[in-house]
Amino acid sequence: MEVPIITRFLIAASTLALSAVPALAQVKPGEPPITALTEASGGPIEPERAALRLDHVDLAIEVFPETQRLTGTATLTLVTSASQHRLLIDLDKNLPVSAITIDGTALLRTSWSNPEGRLAITLAKPLAAGARTVVKLAYGGTPHVAVRAPWDDGMVWAKTPGGSPWIATTAQGYGCDLFWPCLDFPAGEPAKVDLHITVPVGLSAPSNGVLQKIDKLPDGRSTWHWQARSPNPYLIALNIGPYHEITGTYSSRFGNKFPMTYWHLAGREAKAKGLFAEFAPTVDFFEANVGPYPWSDEKLGVVETPHLGMEHQTINAYGNNYKKTPDGFDWLFQHELAHEWFGNQMSASNWDDFWLHEGYGQYMQPLYGRWREGEARYAAMMEVYRNQITNQAPIVSGKVKTSDDVYEADKGGPGGDIYVKGAWVLHTLRNLIGDAAFNEATARLVYGRPDPKPGNFQPRFATTPEYVEIVNKVAGKDLTWFFDVYLREAALPELIESRADDRLTLRWKTPGDRPFPLPVEVQVDGKVETVAMTGGTGSIAVPAGAHVVLDPNSRILKRSLAVEAYQAQQRR
Repeated sequence: MEVPIITRFLIAASTLALSAVPALAQVKPGEPPITALTEASGGPIEPERAALRLDHVDLAIEVFPETQRLTGTATLTLVTSASQHRLLIDLDKNLPVSAITIDGTALLRTSWSNPEGRLAITLAKPLAAGARTVVKLAYGGTPHVAVRAPWDDGMVWAKTPGGSPWIATTAQGYGCDLFWPCLDFPAGEPAKVDLHITVPVGLSAPSNGVLQKIDKLPDGRSTWHWQARSPNPYLIALNIGPYHEITGTYSSRFGNKFPMTYWHLAGREAKAKGLFAEFAPTVDFFEANVGPYPWSDEKLGVVETPHLGMEHQTINAYGNNYKKTPDGFDWLFQHELAHEWFGNQMSASNWDDFWLHEGYGQYMQPLYGRWREGEARYAAMMEVYRNQITNQAPIVSGKVKTSDDVYEADKGGPGGDIYVKGAWVLHTLRNLIGDAAFNEATARLVYGRPDPKPGNFQPRFATTPEYVEIVNKVAGKDLTWFFDVYLREAALPELIESRADDRLTLRWKTPGDRPFPLPVEVQVDGKVETVAMTGGTGSIAVPAGAHVVLDPNSRILKRSLAVEAYQAQQRR
């Protein structure tokens, strides 16, 4: 999901790309207000909605920057696995529907209503299970304006430093229904999308998938036609501005080639070229360590946006202002690109499994640091993450959740821990089972198979229980206890040590006394040996006066009184 939580601590919210100038304030941020129903994305789903699948979406949108309005025509090809007497489609009520046809037959205005953001369409005759229908809707209005995208969602109406419109959408938290009629839950992913985005003269509209054509209209406007396969509902994106393009072709280690494009604003071409130079080596890291770029039949696309960033499929939003860090690469670009594998190719079927997107997405930055510079860089990056883990709620609850139920800590969710704690869980797992097994488990999670190659896999949904099964199979042993403690409990395991005579005894203390036989490395006078910890306890001989260091290479996520004291000091 969206931007690494580390950003909240390390980068001020005001540092948007190019310090985007706000648009003329016809509509204030946070306006028009949205209902609780529209704000919720995912969560428990009524059986009649769950029975629907989107085979195809044809979405024609025109954006009017001066009035901050949009109009749209959406043609939804729906298939149902259960009989339907009505259709329930998610759409913000601030975008009223003016006309609907079902399989070409116009409906009376009394046939639909949308009081709270769930458009209910009464059908003239029921749809049988297995039936297909084409619903065409005309709609338009004033879409909700984000307050602080991407941490909340909606339209971002901005101006470039030169005064041109600079517009973007984000929708991960509140959902796709902020600007198009959709099925606002993960399984609502359409199999295919055609986008027709009409923009004023002088502006471009890079979006998802493959550009089919650009129609120049007589008055100078242009319509950009894009075609994409299997985008998550929240990943369909509008990006509008006076963009310049940098393009290239990536030659993959798998033998195929695909286009790469960066759409950027004028004025800092050298910095834009510098970012584009990171594209190929970053993709090579992912292809070497995870597997083939999933969208090589479309493109690798990045667009400069007036918000920090988002993993919009094949058109990643980038607003990190070309910031430099000691890590030597642009972490925002790398993180959002990671989501092409973790989030876009492999998608959580329930937001309760959000950590599969963000834990893996976050872990890819230190792994890339390791790939580039070795263990010291990796350790330094992991230490930054460790100091941000809060342990306020379990990463996984076992319940059906909305996006914000998980992402927002003030709503009782794990919040930023899905990023940083998730990354440390993966770090501990990799050190437990080894690189080869970890990489195979990752490939099976992402592609559904251990031997991915271009053309032999499809986008897939995944769950935490499935991931646990994958790890158990690959590791050749039952590691359910590992995930029960790290994912399903908030508190971290604590390593208790005691020393008597020439024996050092170690014991794992876990919430609810859960089993936790995680081996521990112990360094005694410079020599490292592993304590098996069968049954959660173990001991070794330690000569009197010997210098002992537990877990000397920080391979294990465990309670740290030092980190807790540091965090308490930071809160003062």
